Amino acid sequence: MDGPGTSDYQPPLHWYSHVWRYALSLVIGLVVWVPVIESQVRDRPVLFWLDLVVGLLAFVLVWWRRRWPMTIAVIAVLLTPVSSLAAGPITLAVVSVATRRRWGELITLAVLNLAMTGVYYLIQPVSDSEPWWLITIFTVAAIAASLGWGMFIGSRRELIWTLRQRAETAEAERDLRAAQARSTERARIAREMHDVLAHRISQISMHAGALTFRDDLTADQMRSSVAVIQEKAHEALTDLREVLGVLRDTVGGSPLTGPQPTHRDVPALVEDARAAGAAIEYDDRLATHPTLPDAVGRTVYRVVQEGITNAAKHAPSATLRIHVAGSAEDGVDVQLRNAVGFGPTRTPGAGLGLVGLAERTALRGGWLAHGIEEPGAGTSVPIFVLHVWLPWAADLEEVSR
Repeated sequence: MDGPGTSDYQPPLHWYSHVWRYALSLVIGLVVWVPVIESQVRDRPVLFWLDLVVGLLAFVLVWWRRRWPMTIAVIAVLLTPVSSLAAGPITLAVVSVATRRRWGELITLAVLNLAMTGVYYLIQPVSDSEPWWLITIFTVAAIAASLGWGMFIGSRRELIWTLRQRAETAEAERDLRAAQARSTERARIAREMHDVLAHRISQISMHAGALTFRDDLTADQMRSSVAVIQEKAHEALTDLREVLGVLRDTVGGSPLTGPQPTHRDVPALVEDARAAGAAIEYDDRLATHPTLPDAVGRTVYRVVQEGITNAAKHAPSATLRIHVAGSAEDGVDVQLRNAVGFGPTRTPGAGLGLVGLAERTALRGGWLAHGIEEPGAGTSVPIFVLHVWLPWAADLEEVSR
């Protein structure tokens, strides 16, 4: 993966940033120019004015050093022999290029700067009291200091930019994980709400439908049926209140409270549906050793509950046959079968129950299949089949083992 470009981590310059850079450049230029001003004015006045004009032009030139860094730096260095005042802008341009930390540019500027400094000592009226080797060492040290300072600034800028990017990425990933966790939890709550409320409301619909078609009920029977409807409505409201309480908890995202049903509660579920008037044949051949994990048993419960709900909606007069079998070696096999189109129904269905069951079984490492089985020998009625298989393991980690 390519690293960030210079423009990525190069900070914008405000007015005060320009002011102190130009002020420092002016100080450097005057430090270099002052020792030769007197000699220029006395011996070479033309060179004095040339030094001043070229130096001022160099100050103007480095304004565009960020747009064309290498070009501006090369032009500025070429001005070294004719302008001592330009030493400040030249240093600024060289440091600016060094922040890019490109070795080709650094070597080019170092060699060019060293050569132009040698020409400077040939043109300018400087003192010959210092030996050439000392001047060379000083020049090399000054060039190395400029390039090293620029490389340090560029490295620091990139480090700060990288740390900022990592912090922003970490915050974005944290927010994304939190949003995904909330979305997952709300999807789970939605499945629970559908599984529970659809079953409760289908029972209410069955009892209300019976009252609609039965006109031979006594007053006591009528009150008994209404009491059952009231009880189921209260249960549905209780379940709805719990789910809505979790959905309103936008900060904590608390899970559903209270004990969740498992495989042990399936017989009670079947008896409750039978008491409501459903015809159900329940055959449980599930092995009892080892004990079925509650997480898998809860899925089995929801599968049976959804099957009962669908049968009550779409085939209220048909017999629902439930077969549960399996072992720790073979997994859990659940089949629900009922004839299609037996009896009138007015309860609407959106088809989301089977979608939720498919998601639930997939999360447990299992699979779900459903469809219409064509009439075979001895029957002329198509059969709706809901078939679910689940691994015995309580979670996907156990499944992988």
